[in-house]
Amino acid sequence: MNIKKLTTLALIAASMGVASEASAHRAWMLPSATVLSGDTAWVTMDGAISNSLFYFEHHPLGLEHLEILDPQGEPLEAQNKASGKYRSVFDAQLTRDGTYTFEIRTNGLFGAYKHKGKNVRWRGGVDEMGEIPAEAEDLRLFEIDRLMQVFVTKGAPTTRTFEAEGVGLEMVPVTHPNDLFVGEVSEFRFLVDGDPAANLNVVVIRGGIRYRDQVDEIQLQTDAQGRIFVEWEEPGMYWLEAELEQSGKLLDNAKRRMSYNATLEVLPL
Repeated sequence: MNIKKLTTLALIAASMGVASEASAHRAWMLPSATVLSGDTAWVTMDGAISNSLFYFEHHPLGLEHLEILDPQGEPLEAQNKASGKYRSVFDAQLTRDGTYTFEIRTNGLFGAYKHKGKNVRWRGGVDEMGEIPAEAEDLRLFEIDRLMQVFVTKGAPTTRTFEAEGVGLEMVPVTHPNDLFVGEVSEFRFLVDGDPAANLNVVVIRGGIRYRDQVDEIQLQTDAQGRIFVEWEEPGMYWLEAELEQSGKLLDNAKRRMSYNATLEVLPL
C-alpha cells in the first residue's frame, strides 16, 4: 500500500461514526439568533443530525471539534456544553462587536472491508493503518474532511474570520452571511484546498420541511470562479450544503470525500 508522506490526521471515532451513519441524514447547528446588539450578548446553539432540518429526532451532534472565533480571530470558549439523546447544546457570551464564526471540522480516514466473512468498519489515522489485516478483502478507504459553520454578529458586522485555511472544501462569503434579506441576491464563493471549486453542486434548503409536502431544495452549481448566487424568496433559517468526491490526497488507493454546510438566516425586508 503506497502511503504518501504527510502529517497524521487526528480522528475522533464518535464523530466519524455519526458521519458514516448519517448518509441519509443532515448534520446542522442552529443558533438562537444570528444578529444581536447590546454591551453583552449571549447565543445558544443547538446541534443535531436529523432527517428534518432543525428538528431533533435522530442523534446529537458531536462537539469534540467545536471551535469559536471572535471578531478578532481569537478563540472563544463555549459554555454549558451538554449532549442529550437527540441534540447537543452550548452557550457563548459575545462581548466584542463584530462577527463570530462557530465551526466544527472533522477529518481522518475511514475504511470498510471484509475479514473472515464479516463486514468490518475501520477508523483511524495514517499511522494506524497497520490495524487493517493483510488478508482483508474488498478494502475501500476514504479520506474524510467535513466542515460545518454558523456566523453570528453582535453590533456591526466584520469579515476577519472569513479567511480560508486552504484545506478541504471551504466557503468564503462575498455577501455577509448575517446580511441576507428576502428579494435580494447573495453571493458565496467555494474553494477546494484554496483554489476555486468550479462546477460544484450546492443545495440550499429552508427549514420546516417537516411541515410541508416537498423539500423544495434550491439546486445550484458554482461557476469557474467557484461562485454561486442565491435569490432569497422567503424568510427563515436555511441549510446550505456542498459535497465533493475526488481521488485520494493522502493515499493512492483511497477516495477523498469533502463536505461543507452552514446554517444561514434570511430576514424579511
